[in-house]
Amino acid sequence: MSKINDSPDAPVWRGYEKVLFRLLFIYFLLQVFPLDWKFYRELFSIDWGHLRYGDIFNLAHYSPAFLGAQQTYADWALIAGIAVAGAIVWTFILQDRASDYNKLFYWIRVIVRYRLAVAILAYGFIKLFPVLAPVPSLSNLNTNYGDFTRWKLFSLSLGIVPNYESFLGLVEIVAGILLLYRKTATAGAFITSIFLGNVFMSNIAYEGGEQVYSLYLISLALFIVGFDLRRLASLLIFQIPTLPNRWHPQFREKWQRPARLALKGLFIFFFIFYYGFKTRSGYEAGSYQFPVTPGLKDATGLYNVTEFRINEDSLGYSKTDPRRWQDVVFEKWATISIRSNRPVVLDSTNVEKLTAGEGDKDYELEGSAGRHYYHYEVDSINQVLILRNKNKHYQGETILLHYSRPSPSRIALSGVGPDRDSLYAVLDRVDKKYLLEEAARRGRQTGLKL
Repeated sequence: MSKINDSPDAPVWRGYEKVLFRLLFIYFLLQVFPLDWKFYRELFSIDWGHLRYGDIFNLAHYSPAFLGAQQTYADWALIAGIAVAGAIVWTFILQDRASDYNKLFYWIRVIVRYRLAVAILAYGFIKLFPVLAPVPSLSNLNTNYGDFTRWKLFSLSLGIVPNYESFLGLVEIVAGILLLYRKTATAGAFITSIFLGNVFMSNIAYEGGEQVYSLYLISLALFIVGFDLRRLASLLIFQIPTLPNRWHPQFREKWQRPARLALKGLFIFFFIFYYGFKTRSGYEAGSYQFPVTPGLKDATGLYNVTEFRINEDSLGYSKTDPRRWQDVVFEKWATISIRSNRPVVLDSTNVEKLTAGEGDKDYELEGSAGRHYYHYEVDSINQVLILRNKNKHYQGETILLHYSRPSPSRIALSGVGPDRDSLYAVLDRVDKKYLLEEAARRGRQTGLKL
């Protein structure tokens, strides 16, 4: 086999290396190139005149899912099957006709590392500006520990240490920037594979919803690292003098080099500076995990249900009665959570997707039992609250309540419950202090005394 004359540093390809490359080339091209129609539905539904950082994140979060809404390992098997068939056709029919393996390897590696950079930067910025795992809501702080899934406990634990979350985001951003340059791509991919290895194991241990996606990104990182793996082993393990692979295409046309630099500059501007700016703006406006529509004025807090009636039957406080409310939380946004012994079918999707609709933001109830969460609308003129259950398993459940404020710390509710029974409840605000708020008020440098 002769060297390709495009560069004096062009390596020689052995027969088995060509066969393996054909398989990997087709496989990773199918993994990173958006062939899934759902990607284009998302792409064309974006209001590009009012682009949000959530739109960019959702596009960057793409992975091919042909057999369902989210990618599964079955999709990997399907793609691998297509890659095997394509490699067979390439080997026995097309053979080496016009196949410059050095150029093909260079360009598939460019495609894969930029795809990986997009994904890692997308996550990096929503951690650097800690909106991925926000500070727990009042409802979360008033939910029993045992009512949370393992994933929710992990997310809440991350949310109470925003500086650590920002550090994790910074690591990802640095790795993403390293991926953008050929000379540092292997280092960036190595950092990414170690970082995402921890993410993958966390998804397994805590039953997260990003297990397949994190392993998908790891596979991209390992493909990039594989480019220098033999040379690294020769240098670091066997301690043999090793030359780097300096091969790259020769851009002979005058327009090619400026075009390459312009495209790279546009990519860096959009996915680092613009996306970073939009994420910071979104963080300052409010976490994407929680709604931002204000709730009932001056109602934020935890309330004990001191009086409760259904169809004029008075029900005393009970931890076992599924009808009797135990306490109610009014968030500062338009969410009410009601604690009772009524069973909750958990919403455990746990897949990252940034949504714009207030009623679609379900982080506060995901992985959380013990409470039913309602998005509500306020008719302040008629003093009416219209509650709609946010849990996808209770779609259509509505509660219509009239409210009155006998005192600043008391709210009286009367109306029709989800079973069409009349109900009446008196809520009294609990003057409760939270350690997280106290720490923020005093300053972490002073410490807390328990």
